[in-house]
Amino acid sequence: MLMKKLATAGLAAAVAAGAVGVAQAEDGQYIPVLSYRTGAYAPNGTPFANGYVDYFQLVNERDGGVNGVKFIVEECETGYKTDRGVECYDRLKDKNGGATVLSPWSTGTTYALIEKATNDKIPILSMGYGRTSAADGRVFPYVFNFPSTYWSQATAVVQYIANEMGGLEALKGQRFAFIYLDHPYGREPIPTFDILAERFGFTYDKYPVPPATMTEQKSIWLQIRRTKPAYAIMWGWGAMNSTAVKEAANIKFDMSRFIGNWWSAAEPDVLPAGEGAIGYKGATFNGAGTDYKVFEDLEGMSGLSDDGDRGTVLYNRGMVNAAFIVEAVRLAQEKYGKGKHVSGEQVRWALENIDLSAEDVEALGLTGLMPPTTVTCVNHEGTNPAILVQQWNGTAWEIITDWIPAMTDIVRPLIEQDAAQYAQENDITPRDCS
Repeated sequence: MLMKKLATAGLAAAVAAGAVGVAQAEDGQYIPVLSYRTGAYAPNGTPFANGYVDYFQLVNERDGGVNGVKFIVEECETGYKTDRGVECYDRLKDKNGGATVLSPWSTGTTYALIEKATNDKIPILSMGYGRTSAADGRVFPYVFNFPSTYWSQATAVVQYIANEMGGLEALKGQRFAFIYLDHPYGREPIPTFDILAERFGFTYDKYPVPPATMTEQKSIWLQIRRTKPAYAIMWGWGAMNSTAVKEAANIKFDMSRFIGNWWSAAEPDVLPAGEGAIGYKGATFNGAGTDYKVFEDLEGMSGLSDDGDRGTVLYNRGMVNAAFIVEAVRLAQEKYGKGKHVSGEQVRWALENIDLSAEDVEALGLTGLMPPTTVTCVNHEGTNPAILVQQWNGTAWEIITDWIPAMTDIVRPLIEQDAAQYAQENDITPRDCS
């Protein structure tokens, strides 16, 4: 297993030697990282991991941690494989006083760890991925997927397309293409698209892309050339994305009518296609670039990643992921004691009570990167799920919309229905959040 450790200055020598004293480590907040810097998904996994780890380093060096409690971050290489993700979790969960929180970075791994992490009282923050119905905090007290879920994203993408076409009524009779990774992640929004298609009168063709052959898509795009869909929507990851963008450009598909979800719209997804990618669109919930206050604080700081991906979509998203965790630790300390190591159970309470206003985000230097977010006991998705749409101009991503809200009137009943079924199947009595 590839291991990479980030620790406080006082632990630097021990980490360099490959060991961390347990007594010292327990004074810090331990963050295990299930990263994937190798394999087919490395071009996406690496910048995300870099942004995530660098933000903890920033907080350690700039602020001395949270009220003097620093973060200890340890990576375990998963290759984006569910079994290796579970193995990493089992290996790391009890180290250094116990895991503070876990971000699995994989829908498959998230599904596999829900029961384990709940039993271990370690909260999961699957930020914008994972099991959508975990948004019902009454059934899934230890799982959080704010600031939005796949189902909400699906409705907002359809709303965006409708806006471009003249309104929801314009969807009737339209035909779309849905290209997706044939993996739990890629299949997650299909039930929502089915409901949207029935409600608004459109049809869509499904094009599953097997993970083992995701760079072989010529037949898919030849079919798309024949069917001429009004829009193509992609739910991809890793090399699948750049392959799809290149193949779409090869058939001269109108790139302004090709939109990826927020895991299909980063620099590695468009750069291989060169000028052919210009006009491609994608959902997002964070900004790209470095024109944000937090990047001034990173200048000249030691111990940061050096892969040249600072300011990219996924690097920035990794920072947002870490920032949510840091603020949860800060909130937990406010309740349970400043300057103290807080447990996973205490951080779970904090994640459930996050209420970050625009002013709070500005104070963190993250305006434009982190959306204001409010989480409740009932709603672990956040109370205002929405997306931005960005477009590739050949050199950078540009935000081209205001926030597009999800159709919560459609999504929330689906979440509660699926969560209730999960509770029944697993003999869970939902919490009373009143």
